[in-house]
Amino acid sequence: MHSSLVRTQNVFGYFTTVAFVTAACVALSVLLSPQVPSATIQLRNVQVVKGRPHYYSTKKEDYAHIKFDLDADLSSLFNWNTKQVFAWITATYPSSSRNEPPSQAIIWDSIISSYSQLHPYTPFDAYNELMSSKKSNTDRKTGSASKKKLAEPDPKPGIVHLKNSKQKYQITDISGKLASQKNVTLELGWNVQPWVGALTWTTPEGGGFGRWKGVRGGRSPSFDLPALKGKSSGQEQVVEKGTPKPAEASAVI
Repeated sequence: MHSSLVRTQNVFGYFTTVAFVTAACVALSVLLSPQVPSATIQLRNVQVVKGRPHYYSTKKEDYAHIKFDLDADLSSLFNWNTKQVFAWITATYPSSSRNEPPSQAIIWDSIISSYSQLHPYTPFDAYNELMSSKKSNTDRKTGSASKKKLAEPDPKPGIVHLKNSKQKYQITDISGKLASQKNVTLELGWNVQPWVGALTWTTPEGGGFGRWKGVRGGRSPSFDLPALKGKSSGQEQVVEKGTPKPAEASAVI
């Protein structure tokens, strides 16, 4: 006869094996879910200022303010195994040396949670559903069904609309000079964080694997940062491109 300890070890080993196989099946099953993300980014306004971009900065340098529009549909990234999606926008421009890769700076980011994370299912939810179903059956029998306003469904996760939105982070360069920079583009990226399995990153346009397609759009037309003009002592000169408008950002996540 096996001892209680040996039986406990066998049960635990069998449980971990089943849990691992189940998790592997869930992680691989997402390959069957199609992904067709799309996004459009448009520049609204850009300014270049010379000053201290952060309160802890020890010297003055060039930094940029950017306002943009973003319309993104990342809803196809959400499936039964998606916990949340971390999305960001980077400003990319050529480096000072041709032998170096392009410089990138994140100007905006956001965490888009899935419905299951925003509304986790608990035993209390099962109890409430059971009680509500019993109450509805009783009301039908007695004919005293009360008229209640139906709750509005939550918006579909992954739908993002930003209009004339400000950046969250300042753009600076290691050289301290950013004015008159050429060929700057804004690009959307993301990282899908699953409940089980490996992290997946942005699929570039034209790429993809199986039912996972690359993002359609997701990059703004290239633009140039304005140059700094002469300024008097103790004042900062702001160079604007276009007419600034009040910022308003509304994200549906």
